[in-house]
Amino acid sequence: MKKISEYISNKNNNEEKVLSIFLTSGFPDKGNFAELAVDVLNAGADMLEIGFPFSDPLADGPTIQNSSQIALNNGINIKSTLTYVKEIREKSDKPLILMGYANPVLSYGLDNFANDAKSIGVNGVIIPDVPINEYQNFFGGAFNGIEKILLTTPTTSEERIKKIDKLSEGFVYYVSMTGTTGKQVKHSDEILNPLLKTYSLIKKNKMLIGFGISNPDDVKTFAPYCSGVIVGSAVIKSLLNGNKNSTLKLISDLKDALKS
Repeated sequence: MKKISEYISNKNNNEEKVLSIFLTSGFPDKGNFAELAVDVLNAGADMLEIGFPFSDPLADGPTIQNSSQIALNNGINIKSTLTYVKEIREKSDKPLILMGYANPVLSYGLDNFANDAKSIGVNGVIIPDVPINEYQNFFGGAFNGIEKILLTTPTTSEERIKKIDKLSEGFVYYVSMTGTTGKQVKHSDEILNPLLKTYSLIKKNKMLIGFGISNPDDVKTFAPYCSGVIVGSAVIKSLLNGNKNSTLKLISDLKDALKS
């Protein structure tokens, strides 16, 4: 299975930035989630981050929290999420990343989670609430072969950014602003200065920018300072509005903005 980092490099070498889309597992309709995910990939998403729902998602804003609650009400958990990933993998070879919180993974069993994820072709995991000093204990031997993606923020110190770059695999996820997902990003020096600083410090990994990117203009603003962008809340909000076609058009427009 091709590494996420290699996949991003190949895109960048072809003068293309990567578009990663976040979807909440089993949302909005658990009956056709896998079909939705494949349509999102076909509409222009280069990678998918599939979030398994949790009742206390600390980093998520109201939109993704809402989708997570709907998924929980639909009975979605890690097991059903892995079933979806297996279906998606049969129809796409693009990178698939599982995103969620440590508690459900611990309940499922660390080795069970890692082994089951690997067996169905998961490329990477993002578990934002695992502290760096617990990284080795959490991501033990069973996670070999799955890329562990770490996050950095505008307030992360230089020393910590370098440590995150050293530990992270696949890419470094740069959170464009402090707080939770879903806020509108403002194009200002306050946002761009720490972004540029972080971009200059990350040497080993590619850097993708997420949080607050919701339209093609945002994409064009940030594309010069990264290897790709991550869009979540804007896609979830569009799906909440109930129009799949407009969601797929949004994804297509976002991808087009990364090419221009």
